[in-house]
Amino acid sequence: MTTKQQTPDGHIVDTVPDRLETAEMQRTARAAGIIAFGNITSRVLGLVRDTVKSSFFGATGLVSAFDLATKVPMMFFDLLVGGMVSSALVPVFSEYSKPENRDELWRVASFLLSIGVIALTLLTLIGEIFAPQIAYIIGGGLNEETLQLTTQLLRITLPAIVFLNVAGILSALLYALKRFTLPAFNSAIFNLGIVIATFAFARSMGIHAMAIGLLSGAILQVILQLPGLRDAKLIPVFDWRHPALRNIARLYWPILLGLIVDIVSRTLSYRLATETGDQSVAWMGYATTLMQFPLGLTSTAVAVAILPTLSQQAADSVTTKNNTAFLSTLAQGIRLVLVLIIPATFGMFLLANPIIKLIFEHGNFTPESTLWTTIVLRYYLIGVIAAAVDLLFVNAFYARQQAWTPALVGLVGVFVYLIVAFGPSFYRGMQLTDLMIANAVQLTFHTIVMWVLLHREVGSLRGHHLTSTTAKAVGASMVMVVVAWLTWQAVLQLPITGFLSEALQVMVPGATGALAYFFLANFLKISEVNQIVEIVQRKLKR
Repeated sequence: MTTKQQTPDGHIVDTVPDRLETAEMQRTARAAGIIAFGNITSRVLGLVRDTVKSSFFGATGLVSAFDLATKVPMMFFDLLVGGMVSSALVPVFSEYSKPENRDELWRVASFLLSIGVIALTLLTLIGEIFAPQIAYIIGGGLNEETLQLTTQLLRITLPAIVFLNVAGILSALLYALKRFTLPAFNSAIFNLGIVIATFAFARSMGIHAMAIGLLSGAILQVILQLPGLRDAKLIPVFDWRHPALRNIARLYWPILLGLIVDIVSRTLSYRLATETGDQSVAWMGYATTLMQFPLGLTSTAVAVAILPTLSQQAADSVTTKNNTAFLSTLAQGIRLVLVLIIPATFGMFLLANPIIKLIFEHGNFTPESTLWTTIVLRYYLIGVIAAAVDLLFVNAFYARQQAWTPALVGLVGVFVYLIVAFGPSFYRGMQLTDLMIANAVQLTFHTIVMWVLLHREVGSLRGHHLTSTTAKAVGASMVMVVVAWLTWQAVLQLPITGFLSEALQVMVPGATGALAYFFLANFLKISEVNQIVEIVQRKLKR
């Protein structure tokens, strides 16, 4: 049941009862909390992974070679199952997730696993044969020795393609069943495999230990999923005629087009980065790890949590001709992301240098690398808020099984990226910061276009307090930055040095800033923050 309500700007919108909206928000927040906890674990282990990497190998050509060798299996994962999870697998699996349809669900999943293992194994063998050519394509700007190392590492990491994609199918299956816990720790177990292997073998095997760790982490991802599917009836199946497969293919084709263009763009980006120096890819890798930390805790967690609900509501709206519930759930997700990603971005921009110094500047990681990683990270952060919101818009179209829309927008976005990246090179040499600026422009462009198309295709998000929530979050974040900066300056005056000083420069300003933000958010009555606090309090009481 819906009611009519007039917004402050005079628009009439459909609303769902507050009780239902609050209940849905709580379910979304709980699911997002599970995923966020998994992401926290993953991000922490990711930082440990990169801290170990920076300590053993610094930001040298060795790290650039390893980072490039990891990109290939990850690109193939994104191109294949990774591109399907949100756009096709979860929406289609969700249609068969009810208990009475489980046999069909197992049949569809069994076919994808069967054909996937065979095809991916053949793909891996081809990659092993042409590893030198692949290494040259992505890292041709490296010196000869580093390029040969990239080939060696690539031959170790390529088999991970099979395990990463199998784990992705299993994760999509669990997400559709709303079993979020195990897949939430997928990335965590992956990073753990790299950390353990690096500690165990780095002194005897060098950077090759990290490549072995990557392969081990991919295998552990598959093992992790299995307990959550104890009731699944997964057997070898080769049923090409099942209607769900045609539906997956229909949804995936536009994604495939967008992913191919995106992978070409990323490959070109890495190649351009190698032209600016052997260390550039390493700096980008460290900065990316930090940038993805707030994204994983906010946008990724919320987007995954609401996707099954959005998919079901989208299916219901076909018969009811009413998108009210769909828009309400989407707006709740956007508000929840905004109140978390805005302060996280502001805080990380302020404390970028002490964070990088604390985490990475040990062993072979030099102050120069800290400086350049800080610069790259701050440029990346310009587009983070847009990227966080954009992921929810993309998933909204995936839930409605309109995958062509984000794919085509992404295609145009790639050309925007290339124009901005190459523009300065007409009057001077290519610089690393050009690639970061192009990335931020591309993300912002994609978000704005997706917002406009969502308004036209689905309906307006007016009346869902997005503007007021954003304004409150920005205002509270600005005050938070001032408080954190003043605290940081006070810590710098303390008569201490070394690791303790580095830790205090991050933890004390971070803690006082967070407290200031949550205090102001409560004062400004940002309901999403109150929901988060209440859920945390209930968990602590248990």
